[in-house]
This record gives sequence, structure tokens and C-alpha cells, in this order.
Amino acid sequence: MLDRIKASLPSLAPAEQRVGKLVLTDPRSFASLPVAELAERAHVSKPTVVRFCRSMGYDGLSDFKLKLAGTVSEGVPFIHRSVDADDKVSDVLVKVIDNTVAAFLKYRNDASTHAIDQAITALVDTYSRRGRMEFFGAGNSGIVAQDAQHKFFRLGINAIAYSDGHMQVMSASLLGPGDSLVIVSNSGRTRDLMDAADIARKHGATVITITASGSPLASAGHIHLAADHPEGYDKYSPMTSRLLHLMIVDVLATGLALRIGGGKLQPLLKEMKDNLRNKRYA
Repeated sequence: MLDRIKASLPSLAPAEQRVGKLVLTDPRSFASLPVAELAERAHVSKPTVVRFCRSMGYDGLSDFKLKLAGTVSEGVPFIHRSVDADDKVSDVLVKVIDNTVAAFLKYRNDASTHAIDQAITALVDTYSRRGRMEFFGAGNSGIVAQDAQHKFFRLGINAIAYSDGHMQVMSASLLGPGDSLVIVSNSGRTRDLMDAADIARKHGATVITITASGSPLASAGHIHLAADHPEGYDKYSPMTSRLLHLMIVDVLATGLALRIGGGKLQPLLKEMKDNLRNKRYA
């Protein structure tokens, strides 16, 4: 959460930047002080404090403080352990799993439920209007986009995934009102994905981005789901980032399934399972 605030500071208004700097200077106090004192310390108005919290993707000051308190508490430390060349297999096992678990717990504390709710609502609208739901990613993120397509099409949704830049641009050109585009990117700086986001927005589709805070792609869509982690986007083989993106997709798919309701989905999923039964050995 603090990393996301730091990365987002340059894009905020000057008054909101002062609130952000106050958070970074003493997050523990910020989580406990009343809004009047926070405004006085940051030399801003009380509405500006609330506006800053909403700019960061939270419902308001109370929601922001709750997540901030979880971030600065000692209960869930973020552990990042680098694998060393002389590590034994047991060391590698522990470090890789600990990195992933720590990233998931950090996301649980930092995630903006407001932004996630907005994304699910947009996807439900696409489902209700029988619109197109597309998932774009490049490289490793392209594999996440394919996984998302597989999860959503099983729910009876007209979903498709593209990882080729030319196909992304062409498909984005065909999207329109009632359609949704979910873009997954670790770096948030891939040119093809930025172009596709701009085209889809211009044609009236809802653009949801799953990427790092402060990146160009984070502000290129209508809804940003922050996926922040300590793993550098220039690493050859991303691990924690990929799993984090997959988890966010799972949250969206689960939320959408709950909104659709079991009455519609259960018969569909049961028939699908029955039809696949003869594909397996007894």
C-alpha cells in the first residue's frame, strides 16, 4: 500500500500529494488520527483528505485507514527472500513459497475493494448485455490472459484472449459500448497494450487494467486493479507477479459467478462436466 502511494504521488494534485506524503512519513499515526488533525498537519481541507483516499482507490477515509492499519501492523510482514546460487533444494522450496505467500497476504491487506467491486460490476454489465469480454497480455502476461479466458468462458461468457499485438489492436478496434477489455501487464509499459487500451476506450468499451501502480497503463483504463510486488518487471522469469495476476483473475471470476447466481450457472457447469466425463479414463 505504501509503495503504491509513493508510486502514485506524481500523478496526484499538489494538495493530495501533501496528504500522501503525510501518510508515508508516519502511516501508523495517520491510521489513528481524526480527519480534522490530518487536514491540519497536511495543510489541506478535510474534503481533500477524503478525496486523496478515493484517488487511491478506496471507498473513503475509514476504508483507507482500515487497510493502512493492516499494512503497518506487525502481524503480516512482507518477506522477500532472494534465492542464492548455493541454496539447497529445501532452501529454494521455502524461499519461493514464502515469497508467494507474503505477496498474497500483502495484496489481501492492500487491495482496493472499491476498485474490485467496480471491475466486477462492469463485467456483470457486459454479461447482462451479452457483450464481448476480452483479455489482453504480452509474454508471460499473455498466459495469464489465456487462463482468464478459460475461466470466464466456462461461465457462458463470450470471452477471448489475445497475446499478439496486431490481433490486440484489430480486436480492440471492434469493441464498443457494453464490451469489456481486461489488460494484464507486469510492467504496465508495453506499447501494444497501451495502444489497445486507447483504442478500446475511444470506441466506448470498458477497460480494466491489472498492473503496477504508477505505470502508464495504470491510468490508461477506466478501472485500475493494482498488482504491486517487489519482483522487478525486467526479470527473465516472473513468478510472484504471474501468480498474483492469476489470483486477481480468480477474484474477478468468483465475484462475477456470485453475481450471476448459482441458478443459472449450476446447470451449465453440470452439463459441461457430464459431457467431459467420457474424455477420461475410468
